[in-house]
Amino acid sequence: MKEAIQVKVIIAAPIVKVWERWTAPQHIVKWNYASDEWHTPRAENDLKAGGWFSYRMEAKDGSVGFDFEGAYTAINRPRLIEYTLGDGRKVKVQFESDGDRTVVTETFETEEENPAELQRTGWQAILNHFKEYCENE
Repeated sequence: MKEAIQVKVIIAAPIVKVWERWTAPQHIVKWNYASDEWHTPRAENDLKAGGWFSYRMEAKDGSVGFDFEGAYTAINRPRLIEYTLGDGRKVKVQFESDGDRTVVTETFETEEENPAELQRTGWQAILNHFKEYCENE
């Protein structure tokens, strides 16, 4: 069984805004990167159970890139997104309203190529960029 890791942020923005920034391709391309050397030049998102998403993640220097993609298994707007990645790992994203703030919690199964702590760090970095984007955009 794969290890499950959880990352979390509290965003100073209402849940409706946070949901829109998380799911709309024109927003995804602005926050979906783990470090300043990376970016997401393209995002496609068919947000429904059975729908597919694909985000192209690349090093800005063009040296390496990959498609982060999967299929949605459950959508409960604006509270929950569940999906299965192309390699079979499962991910759950929960959005909880707390007044003018939103708590975003991601739980993901690890892959075997990289150490679990490196994966946690990367997913948390992306979530931190999302928080920054929502609060400053």
